Amino acid sequence: MAFDLKRVLKVMLFASNGPLSVKDIQTAVSRFHEQATSLPLEDAPAGDAPGAGAAETTEAAPVPAVAGEAPVESTDALVAVPVEDDEFYRDVPTLVTAAEIREAMEAISLEMQATGSETVLVEGSMGWRLASHPRFARWVRLLRNEPPPVRLSPSSLETLAVVAYRQPVTRAEIEQIRGVSAEAGITKLLERDLIYIVGRADLPGRPIQYGTTEAFLEFVGIKSLDELPASDVLSPRQIDAWLQTSANPRPAGDADMGLDETEEDQMSLPQGEAAPVEAAPAEKPEGS
Repeated sequence: MAFDLKRVLKVMLFASNGPLSVKDIQTAVSRFHEQATSLPLEDAPAGDAPGAGAAETTEAAPVPAVAGEAPVESTDALVAVPVEDDEFYRDVPTLVTAAEIREAMEAISLEMQATGSETVLVEGSMGWRLASHPRFARWVRLLRNEPPPVRLSPSSLETLAVVAYRQPVTRAEIEQIRGVSAEAGITKLLERDLIYIVGRADLPGRPIQYGTTEAFLEFVGIKSLDELPASDVLSPRQIDAWLQTSANPRPAGDADMGLDETEEDQMSLPQGEAAPVEAAPAEKPEGS
């Protein structure tokens, strides 16, 4: 059997302890060719080995046979690769491109979806990994004796959204944008490893700045922050303008009050002119 990239990737995904990246796969292919050129694949004939004519020989102890296979004798020399393995490792390309790897991964994912597999292929910021299907998540929790996942409150989700779109952001900026205290939300997000402390802002008091983690990308199902949906409400430019306006409020004008700015005669009076004062009606004498 010739080299099959999809089958090789399935085995690597199964054996990998973490996300499998393009670099990991290409490194494995490079190691294969390095070992193929540095190590022999077959033993030298017994007659060509040095000391072949020596009187003393050592018998190799037979290895227990596997069902359906012939017994194999163990030797101190390098064991030859079976013929079927030789065919499987033939035609291995010297370089597997990222496009080929991505195409093979997409084919594997479609096969899993078509067959209703119990596992799914998830692509994250660090690479691909196998995960249990959400419909079997309860059985995994029962096996590990884990509690059900706790949902984030709307307040924590709002805080997380501000951090994601505004990062790096300080607690004061979060509270100014949301209009309420963000201490509880920040504490909960730090415990969930969805945000982390990026550093300190170059502001008086050197306040702490927060940003999102790799776990946040997996939480929302994206590979990078560039895949976040565009938001007119949380865009940095509009937030900057809003923060500047709130910090330096201006007097309300006709437009803010809903008045027509094209009308010259509004409720206002010309400069220097006082408003007319109506005379109070005279009181009538009693008994009239």
